[in-house]
Amino acid sequence: MRYFRVAASVCLCIWGITTVGVCAKKDAVQCANLIYGGTHTSRCFSDEFLREANLETSVRTERRFKSVKLASETLFNFPFVMMTGEDNFRLTPRERKNLKRYLLNDGFLLASAGCSSEDFDRSFRREMKSIFGSGALKQIPMDHSLFHTVKDIKNLRLDDRKNTGEPVRLQGIEKNGKLIAVYSPHGLNDTAHTEGCCCCGGNEIDNSLEVNVNILVYALLH
Repeated sequence: MRYFRVAASVCLCIWGITTVGVCAKKDAVQCANLIYGGTHTSRCFSDEFLREANLETSVRTERRFKSVKLASETLFNFPFVMMTGEDNFRLTPRERKNLKRYLLNDGFLLASAGCSSEDFDRSFRREMKSIFGSGALKQIPMDHSLFHTVKDIKNLRLDDRKNTGEPVRLQGIEKNGKLIAVYSPHGLNDTAHTEGCCCCGGNEIDNSLEVNVNILVYALLH
């Protein structure tokens, strides 16, 4: 079984400042787009944040996601995986076991209810409760380092056309004080950088590009 630790092998340069004591990897980091619950997978989640992270830091990532089955052993080759969708789903026992083992052994999950889908949100919360227990998902305060790793993010903005005025917050699962999963019940799709996609009947976080860059870099450095 291959487990990984990439934090010590990434060199980060933010606004010209180089983090001391870490060095760049020769090979670019690959990020995975999960296939879960049978054939569910993301179809409208922008990978622009991978390019942005390459431009603004010295974190090197592959430009595109690689599709990976949650139930496969290939999962453990990726330090960062993404899971999103807009439908109800149910994970298989093998997928639940794999996801728990992955996250507890230095993997990182970014999950988002595509276009703020309530169906996905209910399914995801049910699965996290089943895997990690009640109360595992906790709100991430805006002063958390996650929001200040690369971009200085003071708030999360919903599309004004569909904003209900409710506060927008991310949630996360921690292990020993470190986030191992970040979840947004609102879309982090960044459809402005996708082709043929829009959250026309839903909603998304307007500054999702900046949020996703921060989540990626946080995941690789912690």
